[in-house]
Amino acid sequence: MQAPQEKTQDPAYPAHWEADVVLRDGGTARIRPITTDDAERLVSFYEQVSDESKYYRFFAPYPRLSAKDVHRFTHHDYVDRVGLAATVGGEFIATVRYDRINAQGRPASAPADEAEVAFLVQDAHQGRGVASALLEHIAAVARERGIRRFAAEVLPANNKMIKVFTDAGYQQKRSFEDGSVHLTLDLEPTAESLAVQRAREQRAEARSVQRLLAPGSVAVIGAGRAPGGVGRTVLRNLLGAGFTGRVYAVNRAFPEGGSRIDGVRAVRSLGDLSEQVDLAVVAVPAERVPEAVAECGEHGVQGLVVLSAGYAESGAAGRERQRELLRQVRSYGMRLIGPNAFGVINTAPGTHLNASLAPEPPRRGRIGLFTQSGAIGIALLAGLHRRGAGLSTFISSGNRADVSGNDILQYWYEDADTDVVLLYLESIGNPRKFTRLARRTAAVKPVVAVKGARHSGSTPPGHAVPVTRVPDAAVSALLRQAGVIRVDTVTELVDAGVLLAGQPLPAGPRVAILGNSESLGLLTYDACLTEGLRPHPPVDLTTAATPEDFRDALARALADEFCDAVVVTAIPWVGEPGYPDEALATALQQATTTAPAKPVAVVHVELGGLAEALASAASTAPRTPHHRAPTAAATSAPNQPPTGNQTAQPAPAPAPHLRHRPDLGGVRLDLADEEQLRRAYAELTHALGKPEELQPVVQAMAPRGVDTVVRAAIDPAVGAVLSFGLAGAASELLGDTGHRLVPATDRDATELVRSIRTAPLLFGWRGSAPVDTAALEELLLRVSRLVDDHPEVVAVSLEPVVVAQHGLSVLGASVRLAPPPPRSDLGPRRLPSY
Repeated sequence: MQAPQEKTQDPAYPAHWEADVVLRDGGTARIRPITTDDAERLVSFYEQVSDESKYYRFFAPYPRLSAKDVHRFTHHDYVDRVGLAATVGGEFIATVRYDRINAQGRPASAPADEAEVAFLVQDAHQGRGVASALLEHIAAVARERGIRRFAAEVLPANNKMIKVFTDAGYQQKRSFEDGSVHLTLDLEPTAESLAVQRAREQRAEARSVQRLLAPGSVAVIGAGRAPGGVGRTVLRNLLGAGFTGRVYAVNRAFPEGGSRIDGVRAVRSLGDLSEQVDLAVVAVPAERVPEAVAECGEHGVQGLVVLSAGYAESGAAGRERQRELLRQVRSYGMRLIGPNAFGVINTAPGTHLNASLAPEPPRRGRIGLFTQSGAIGIALLAGLHRRGAGLSTFISSGNRADVSGNDILQYWYEDADTDVVLLYLESIGNPRKFTRLARRTAAVKPVVAVKGARHSGSTPPGHAVPVTRVPDAAVSALLRQAGVIRVDTVTELVDAGVLLAGQPLPAGPRVAILGNSESLGLLTYDACLTEGLRPHPPVDLTTAATPEDFRDALARALADEFCDAVVVTAIPWVGEPGYPDEALATALQQATTTAPAKPVAVVHVELGGLAEALASAASTAPRTPHHRAPTAAATSAPNQPPTGNQTAQPAPAPAPHLRHRPDLGGVRLDLADEEQLRRAYAELTHALGKPEELQPVVQAMAPRGVDTVVRAAIDPAVGAVLSFGLAGAASELLGDTGHRLVPATDRDATELVRSIRTAPLLFGWRGSAPVDTAALEELLLRVSRLVDDHPEVVAVSLEPVVVAQHGLSVLGASVRLAPPPPRSDLGPRRLPSY
């Protein structure tokens, strides 16, 4: 069975107005323009609206729509008359329309810029935020069509509708006329309307994830009797974790009338169940998934976890199959994790959900883990388990056709059970939104990430994302701007998670190092310096140190007001007497029990017992992460020259196509008079070609300074990227270029200037005069603003920009214009398209 077909399209149909949105309760709806094919849907929709709601809409009893009404409400020119519908399962659940009017309130055309707007929501769907979502989208349509204001007449008793308008954040006027409330909304977005929109987006998307992670009932579709199958494995994992809700097994192979398997009810289809099913785990071959999805949609399932493979990771046919899957899932108002997913886990005491292929559920803890790879998910779960760390929630999204890391960040932002967020990302589908959400989340809890697929031009299998053309440094800039701690390996991700979840954050960069190995201490010292920390000289306790020596030294370091964190290094004892590893673990824990709250990391060499003892420490004691390597713990005219009186100051004479390549001899500088100018002209033409080919240019000589390059470009995968570096072949060859994502803040500009290795040349290196970096930072912000405000500007290159002691000079500039690429971060909220 396939999802309902909603409509046919005529050539004038504005398909770009279609959007899937997440509603307040976490379900989804599709918003689209109403067409002439919707007459039957409109009548059916209206029949399900209560008499009271009809009265509020028409200000009088209006039991049914006449043929004239139906024609009026389904025929639009999509300019002066527009109607949108919110649909679930192909059927209308709400409508909104506007009609352009003149100053007298009569139907009009442009240039009239006001329209009358009216909503109608089925009673069963009121309170879900449908009208608020429709208002966002109809307002965007109106602005596109030149309408600047909405007028609405609302009965005073219709408090819900009045609240939709007044809570939207637009500037508005309100009056009471002829027994009704007259509202006028200025449709120009405001800071308040944007804040309202984003707050609603956060609540809705967080709620949609919560419904997936905390269901009251789960059905495993494809759970058979044969042991070892994917469905049967998930079923046993659910039961083994002690899931607190109802569990059902669904398989066409079960007998009519149902049976039992592993102690739970087993049925042939969801239609055999009278109970509600909140979450379905689909573990059937890809060709049978559409049937299972339709079954779930008709039964009212809220979300799916599709473990089945054979989608975008398998080639062009699989990509189309994945698009159809998402289209079908969305049509029923469900959310989807997968396909090709590993599953989800929630260790909350009231849930105990293990709807995954992980055979052993993780310990209860405060770490939230998101991964796009099942194999990496297994490694991360195992690593955390070995270190004695626990999880709050785990999501492995597979191809992440729908639910992505952005959705999970919305949930973790306000999740009281999660203190640390760990991400394994192979791609970032919406980088602007990711930056915004990660920055907000990182402000309240640490966010640590490993980013795979580092090389530009590579896309992970199964991920429908554009290919990036920027270096990995730009991705690092995105993460850094968002406040995300980027690490290089899965092991480092686990180590960072253990450290951040079990201990307080350091108050500063000052690190004390102590241990019984001078060499290991020096390695740790170097690693700290490499990461920009301020380590104290290592304290060598010598190989004869006892556990008590470690305890006392750690206590002194923690009590030191000039110490923000401590790294303890340890090697096995040599000779007699030896000490058990557990004794050292106990000594370290004793030192941290009453000491000031500072993080302590332990770096050890072949002390497996120490690692085990630290991992099994009492839950009330601060958890001390341990590492096997110290680096893991710190991480003129064309045919004649101008005459002398045309050259009033020293000037360069470049060949235009070589003016940025002084190394090729096409530039002459500091030409003070006509004689020098003529000589330079003759040298250039003799060495490089005829004047008509060279077309030499004479320019005023800019004040001396440091030559730099400022660029901005739109990358299809990362978004708008602002880049900065020094001009010249050396910087280009060494890749000494800094990057920030647009829009850049003043702090971003300051950091960008200082991020390159050759930055000392700007600040008075070897006795030279410092240049005007404030002017340079201002230029960077202006270029960022230009690209952000004007999406049709797809590339800007300023080269060179000579930064002098006072001010700067832009000596060359190029700007490329093109149709603006889609900006999913602008306009009304919507889910990514198929």
